[in-house]
Amino acid sequence: MTPGITRAISFGFILAANTVAAEEIAEVGVDWVGNDIIVEAVQDPSVPQVTCYVAYFDRSIIDRLQQGNWFEDPSYSAINCVATEPVPNDVLASLPRKENIFSQRQSLIFKSVNVSRIYDPERGALIYLSHASEVTQGSGKMALSAVVPVSP
Repeated sequence: MTPGITRAISFGFILAANTVAAEEIAEVGVDWVGNDIIVEAVQDPSVPQVTCYVAYFDRSIIDRLQQGNWFEDPSYSAINCVATEPVPNDVLASLPRKENIFSQRQSLIFKSVNVSRIYDPERGALIYLSHASEVTQGSGKMALSAVVPVSP
């Protein structure tokens, strides 16, 4: 089975507010059983001048057979965001204080990795929070990146 098919089985469909799609940048093998770390680029739909790079774990078929819980990946993730060009002040002024910009399943039903944008107008910063959502027991697994967009 190809990695793309494995990923499709393990993650299901990409879900997002504003139908944001992630672009796979790299796949890095981490062990002999075929587990990988996937790095994807996610462009902010409301601030297209900002791109976030999200990394997450993709379990192999061998690991799924050995460990059980076939339809679930760990909810750890990492994020780093960058302003690739100046962000106009009117774009910043129109942003809500907090918005979920991306969500991707990490299990069949119970878990997903999300990226939320938080706007801090006092400091002129965009904060991107990558966090897991779990139906049961919540999750404290998160990563944070801040971008201070340069106005034109």
